Amino acid sequence: MLRCDGQSCAMQELSGRIALVTGAQQGIGAAVALTLAKAGADVAVNWLDQEPLELADAIRAQGVRCALVQGSVDSVAGVQALHAEATRALGVPDLLVNNAGIFPRCDFLDMREEEWDAVLGINVKAAAFLTQAFARALGGREGAVVNLSSSAVRGDPRGVHYTTSKTGIIGLTRATALALAPHHIRVNAIAPGLTDTAQPRYGNSEDELAARAATIPIPRMGRAEEIADLAQYLLGPRAAWITGQVWHINGGLYLP
Repeated sequence: MLRCDGQSCAMQELSGRIALVTGAQQGIGAAVALTLAKAGADVAVNWLDQEPLELADAIRAQGVRCALVQGSVDSVAGVQALHAEATRALGVPDLLVNNAGIFPRCDFLDMREEEWDAVLGINVKAAAFLTQAFARALGGREGAVVNLSSSAVRGDPRGVHYTTSKTGIIGLTRATALALAPHHIRVNAIAPGLTDTAQPRYGNSEDELAARAATIPIPRMGRAEEIADLAQYLLGPRAAWITGQVWHINGGLYLP
């Protein structure tokens, strides 16, 4: 067992591990990828439409390997191809962060079937089948998964499909934690509150975001790096007896 004597130990706790992070070209996903690299992990960075070359350089500057893996997670074939490409580039991943997600705002009365299917497919189905591919490839070796949920599980009138998907992530986390425990794989979820990334700026002005942040007991938006630090902890040896849990990180906005 790893014995930590402060931050210097935590910084190297993932040495020798291989991480796959989906939706990592920006925001929380990019912060997670870099944080895991700083902790010693090799990282496969999944991106869709903006190749994150600067992120790759920052990861490699930590003395670890980085593979940029382009691909969409909008189908089971897509997530299987993504896992296969990450494996070809770095070896079989033993850490997985299911971060990719979409949140197209819309009024419930105007929501179309294709919007529902796209959100549930990318936000839930992709995480389920990528976790399946990840677990199969490990073949009984130890691994850990972090799924990204959201404070939107409380309900968002502009995203009924999104709220449903992020609530589904919690169910997926709990069920797969039980299913995969005999296979030595832990599964946990993080539910971030309002975080200072591009995502909450779709459909919200800076004044609206500032007003929302002011209502939080710790009155500011969260930082992507704070979410990433929690992901590192949950993936690492200090969390070896933690599985099936949902970690709410929201400045005290709500208390589950």
